[in-house]
Amino acid sequence: MLVSAGAVSIYAASYDFDNASMFDFQEFSGKQFLWIGLSLVIGFVILLLDYRIYEAYAYPIYGAVILILVATIFLAPDIKGSRSWLVFGPVSLQPAEFGKFATALALAKLFDSYNFLLNAKISNYFRALIIIFLPICLILLQKETGSALVYTSLIFVLYREGMSGLVLFSVLCAVAYFVVAVKFVTPLVMGIPAGEFSVFVTITVIYCVMLIFYCKDLIIARNVILGIIGSALITSVLWFCGVHINGTAYFLTVLGLSMAYTLLAMFHHRLGKYLVTVCFAATSILFLFSVNYVFGNVLEPHQQLRIKVALGIEEDLRGAGYNVNQSKIAIGSGGLTGKGFLNGTQTKLKYVPEQHTDFIFCTIGEEEGFAGSTAVLVVFLAFILRLIYLAERQRKPFGRVYAYCVVSFLIFHLCINIGMVIGLCPVIGIPLPFFSYGGSALWGFTILLFILLRIDASRKERRD
Repeated sequence: MLVSAGAVSIYAASYDFDNASMFDFQEFSGKQFLWIGLSLVIGFVILLLDYRIYEAYAYPIYGAVILILVATIFLAPDIKGSRSWLVFGPVSLQPAEFGKFATALALAKLFDSYNFLLNAKISNYFRALIIIFLPICLILLQKETGSALVYTSLIFVLYREGMSGLVLFSVLCAVAYFVVAVKFVTPLVMGIPAGEFSVFVTITVIYCVMLIFYCKDLIIARNVILGIIGSALITSVLWFCGVHINGTAYFLTVLGLSMAYTLLAMFHHRLGKYLVTVCFAATSILFLFSVNYVFGNVLEPHQQLRIKVALGIEEDLRGAGYNVNQSKIAIGSGGLTGKGFLNGTQTKLKYVPEQHTDFIFCTIGEEEGFAGSTAVLVVFLAFILRLIYLAERQRKPFGRVYAYCVVSFLIFHLCINIGMVIGLCPVIGIPLPFFSYGGSALWGFTILLFILLRIDASRKERRD
């Protein structure tokens, strides 16, 4: 259903009143049907292979793909500032798309190792992270940030296999800190930007909440909270009397004293949870201080501009914000039921660049409206829930971990692509699975899914 609807949407997005057939190979939709046909052949071949091949050759496959990613850095031509496509005559392939199934296989093989438990020792975390971050680094060297970020979704696999929820919580906090610190530069509060002030307040609140619910020590939490309230009252009185105190110095002093007091309690009670709480606060502060440097010196100018546009800091309707603005106009104009197939004015007049690839969802929104967009999302939801069901019924860690890798990739692609089309995320250039035009992405997801189907079909043949 998704692949067929995608081909139809590609035809609608590229249709230009020349009455060409949907199956004409001169049209993007005709080429997409060709990719679909070849995908079915690939899937059929995968199902014919013995399931033991995927386990036995997981690491060699991963190693081969890593070598291809390295070669891509040097052999790929520069296309729009990126060196991520290998060109073979009329055909171009993006190795990063095929790195997903190889990374999923290698990670599944690692977790299926004898007596491997993620939390057994810290080196197990390093082994898993090396498998994940090696392709990320290579893809970043190809200057393909969007495709590299997709691999970070595998953190959900680690969470399913026993990683502490504090890690996920820390990642969410880091994202929130970054957004707030970058967006709210003005006005100044206690002499510091409002965003920085808000993050400091958030860190303080989270610190107190962790003492109460994570450390479960009401006495220490009470003393810390009373100390913070007392310092806030004293600071307010001094401010009223004309003594201006720098916000950064104030929060560093308050949090520093609170952490020192907590460390003393840790040595008294010998509980590691106190150390985790202190480390969380200290890391949060260091991350906050690094935000401005990373944003101003590490990110490329075009990446900075995309983030500013997404956060509403700048309006560049003729530049970086043009695609998103036109996309939102197209989706909004669709209304409840849409304008009808091939009747989208934004689509037909080519107002949205790359509409048949990364911005294909705005075609659905304009021509099929809210109802059609919702139907597509419901089908995606049913598909993902089905994959989770397949993951949970696997009898070995290999099948379960691989299945959750597939789920993580799909969810990331779906959320980020639709998020950037409707202006909630910066434009990072990743396709909508099964909808966006292109053979590499479609073949990549085909290999991912059909390997999972082959592994699931053989689950009863294995011994626990």
